[in-house]
Amino acid sequence: MKDYRDNETCTEELLTFIQESPSAFHAVERIKQQLLSEGYTELKEAEEWTLSEGGRYFVTRNDSSIAAFAIPEGTLQGEGQNSLAGVKGFHITAAHSDSPAFKIKENPEMAGEQYVRLNTEKYGGMIMSTWLDRALSVAGRVIFLQDKKLTSRLVNVDRDMLVIPNLAIHMGWDMNKGVEYNAQTDMLPLYGEACGKAGFMELIAEEAGVKPEEILAHDLFLYVREKGKQIGGNKEFVLSPRLDDLQCAFASSTAMAKSSPKDYINVCVIFDNEEVGSGTRQGADSTFLTDVLARIQEAFGKPDSWLRQKIADSFLISADNAHAIHPNHPEKADPVNKPVLNGGIVIKYHGAQRYATDAITAAQVKELCREADVPVQVYSNRSDIAGGVTLGNISVAHVSVPTVDIGLPQLAMHSALETAGSRDTAYAVRMFQTFFAK
Repeated sequence: MKDYRDNETCTEELLTFIQESPSAFHAVERIKQQLLSEGYTELKEAEEWTLSEGGRYFVTRNDSSIAAFAIPEGTLQGEGQNSLAGVKGFHITAAHSDSPAFKIKENPEMAGEQYVRLNTEKYGGMIMSTWLDRALSVAGRVIFLQDKKLTSRLVNVDRDMLVIPNLAIHMGWDMNKGVEYNAQTDMLPLYGEACGKAGFMELIAEEAGVKPEEILAHDLFLYVREKGKQIGGNKEFVLSPRLDDLQCAFASSTAMAKSSPKDYINVCVIFDNEEVGSGTRQGADSTFLTDVLARIQEAFGKPDSWLRQKIADSFLISADNAHAIHPNHPEKADPVNKPVLNGGIVIKYHGAQRYATDAITAAQVKELCREADVPVQVYSNRSDIAGGVTLGNISVAHVSVPTVDIGLPQLAMHSALETAGSRDTAYAVRMFQTFFAK
């Protein structure tokens, strides 16, 4: 098992992962390839599952969520093969593959005033101003017929193609006092000249290797072209798009791929659509995780009571990034519970249970971090500021397992470019590896 103690190497692997994951579909494909390279077998939801002790498997849903699981080798004699004798329960991690962005609408081209713009809508709660005056492009998937069957193909226009231009200060002298942006009028990307030859969908079709008329539907998103990098006087920080939540998705899936279970069935699930409420068939508020656990149970011929017993002795780590104290606005943080970049794993608390953490699950993570030799810190919102909602409580509504909400500290959450600590990713991988080795 690779020991991720080289912070710089781990950070560079993270940045490569993010660069190759301009959409949730690409992130899941990247994780798939990593799992396959480590000996995992792909399963299909629409097919029968044949599982064995010591097996390593994964399944996707909608091509934007993925659940990987690894089953321990048989531990007791005389119980027969594939009995799951000695398995105590499940060790589960959850993160998400999506990030705030702008989604391309149907009939995307809008011509006027000698320009062609693309018609977009908000996906998630981004800081809109941070998307202005940046080189952008488009990635996602297209759906077309191939041999009379609906087929999905990834698309990434890998070049600087679009920009959302700001209004000149001469036309809005008070803009530095604050601007309210309208998603329909202020945030449409400039694609080209009205007299241009290449239409947008023609370009997408070319990238996909199909004819424009063959494309039946698409899920396409704008993404920031700027590559992630290490910054700071000693490269102690990371500046990158989509750190929320690809940083945790990378850390948990990497640990999963490179770990072997002992007494628990390991499960690593990456959900889609967290940024828009998780209420989809591939989100945390779906049956995806429940279905995977039930199918493991069924494949080994276990009764429902077996699954309920194992869930009672299981643990879920919900991993979604956390707010670090802001250098220019420390007043926005809780007076004493204020994480810092490179301070390690953040345990997230909320009195009204927006986060699923309680005293028992927090203590378990603290002990886990001690075993992994990684630092740990805590986060609470200011009592007069409402916080966000993450995966923990949404998932536990479907699988009632003891759960903790953690994250890695970052600045400028939901900005087009976010900032994190260069040592924290390696901390997370090591913590997850320790978790999955039990």
